[in-house]
Amino acid sequence: MEVYDKLTDPAAFAVFLLTLFLPVFIGFITLRRTKSQADFFVGGRAMDKFVVALSAVSSGRSSWLVLGVSGMAYTLGTGAVWAVVGYITAEMFQFIYIGQKLRAQTESYESITLLDYFESRFNDRRQLIRITGAIIITIFITAYVAAQFNAGAKSLSTGLNVSFLLALVLSGILVLVYMILGGFIAVAYNDVVRAIILIVGLVIFPAYGLIKIGGFKLMLESLSRLNPALIDPFALSFGMIIGFLGIGLGSPGQPHIIVRYMSIDDPNKLRISTVIGTFWNVVMGWGAVFIGLIGRILFPAVEKLPGEDSEVIYLVLSSQYFGPVLYGLLIGGIFAAILSTADSQLLVVASTFVRDVYEKIVKRGSVISESRKLKLSRTVVLLSGILSLVLAYLAQDLIFWLVLFAWGGLGASMGTALIFSLYWKKTHTYGIVAGMIVGTLVTILWKIFLSDATGIYELIPGFVFSSFAIIIFSSLFHHKEP
Repeated sequence: MEVYDKLTDPAAFAVFLLTLFLPVFIGFITLRRTKSQADFFVGGRAMDKFVVALSAVSSGRSSWLVLGVSGMAYTLGTGAVWAVVGYITAEMFQFIYIGQKLRAQTESYESITLLDYFESRFNDRRQLIRITGAIIITIFITAYVAAQFNAGAKSLSTGLNVSFLLALVLSGILVLVYMILGGFIAVAYNDVVRAIILIVGLVIFPAYGLIKIGGFKLMLESLSRLNPALIDPFALSFGMIIGFLGIGLGSPGQPHIIVRYMSIDDPNKLRISTVIGTFWNVVMGWGAVFIGLIGRILFPAVEKLPGEDSEVIYLVLSSQYFGPVLYGLLIGGIFAAILSTADSQLLVVASTFVRDVYEKIVKRGSVISESRKLKLSRTVVLLSGILSLVLAYLAQDLIFWLVLFAWGGLGASMGTALIFSLYWKKTHTYGIVAGMIVGTLVTILWKIFLSDATGIYELIPGFVFSSFAIIIFSSLFHHKEP
């Protein structure tokens, strides 16, 4: 079965190309608004509540939602919804309880990055937190960006029928041009456009599919005939359900999501952003689940799918049941979803190097002009983007091995540190450093040695042990200077 054959249609191809090059146009529009380092990395703390909501939704979901969750629902049935429930619940509370306090405190400290905030919050004159955090973020996020570029290049290569290398280079150019021009502002507005494309796909798609198979009731009956477990969300093991729910624990540790809260013009508006973001998170999450369920009815055996891969069900159904224009938009939406995470994470890598390493460690105490910092930020975006592209091409196995730990590792290190810093007054510098290190190591070791044996997602023990480390070391050194 040829999934992408409709892209040979001029209308489908034109719409597909529009989704590719629209971000560059937005980059030129936002160029005039990017005049300082704060503009480049946090949008000058002047972003609209609607933009913040949809940008957070888009940058956090990526192709994992469109391809991963739909493929999961195809295989597991309604039990896949637990993976969606975990992050939706976590991000709903995160918008308000973490977002508002973090936005207020980062403005008072004049913090541009998460590590800026930690250093100011704990008066860490020896910069232990900044150095530890910079290492963790750089390792995980660089690999994550490379993996996103790799996935984007594969979809673009197949869609345009060009070589993987050419598709990889084109992917990099499309992202780097608008990022260098507009920085965070360009990324945020592009995220809004991509979120709208995803919403269209994850609302129209399942609605049409339900009509196609005769409605919700017939869908459940058909699934039950295939396997009764497909319509029972509790058919999964307890460990698997807890693991899916535990995905949400990783959200507070993702710098590319957290920076959205820091960018809003008024922290009180985050409550409105919560409603907007949560609503569309729910709609999009259920949409992906329904696509997988509908696909299981229409293609009962995975052997009928290209490569016997359940994660292509979105591509297969869109190819068969939609006209050229909508099909081009939906396929372009997948590529957009992948890059909406890649660009946000690339910005985190750049801010970590320029702000946290170069400006605050290497050139500590020196005065650097805004024009110099902005030029350096753009240069680092370009260089780190090129490095990610090289890694995506040369070290695919290593990249995807590391990316398995990225969400969990960041959640268990940066996430626990952020939560304790905001809500436990006794938290100490040494506690934060210990929590970061322990969370990272436990996540990695658990994945290697205990994940398969226990069936427990490595983020959960990583998060727990990191929390204990913060409590223990903070209690031991509470009365000592950092």
